[in-house]
Amino acid sequence: MPKIPEKIHELTVGQLSARSGAAVSALHFYESKGLISSRRTAGNQRRYTRDTLRRVAFVRAAQRVGIPLATIREALAELPEERTPTREDWARLSEAWRSELDERIKQLNRLRDHLTDCIGCGCLSLDTCILSNPDDVFGERRSGSRLMVERGEGRPRQRESGGRG
Repeated sequence: MPKIPEKIHELTVGQLSARSGAAVSALHFYESKGLISSRRTAGNQRRYTRDTLRRVAFVRAAQRVGIPLATIREALAELPEERTPTREDWARLSEAWRSELDERIKQLNRLRDHLTDCIGCGCLSLDTCILSNPDDVFGERRSGSRLMVERGEGRPRQRESGGRG
């Protein structure tokens, strides 16, 4: 990992990428989503404060455990003056996310256990298709397949290949 001299208080996107392990494109994406921020130089180059390294580490750790970016952004926005998360912040937020993760684990275990029950036909009105239609939610609305794009009531789908049909 490249060492950045202490006297440097701002990082280029390349330096931030090298130090954080996040691709430059990921850093630009994080910035577009409001997870990190930069200032622009006179030459329109991004410059990040050193504490952005900790924010990126926070985002990546949360992502690794399955926390959606929108939830991460909300958590970061709760911090006073959008400061960098501390160890205590991580402990508090990860505790709040624990029940969400426990529920996801439960759902994944349920899906794994019923994987062999999947008939794979695409008919989402069957109450036995636990993978595509848990608890037959589509069957409650109307019958028939929900995987096919609905183009209007009663109109047949036309083939796009230009052939007969």
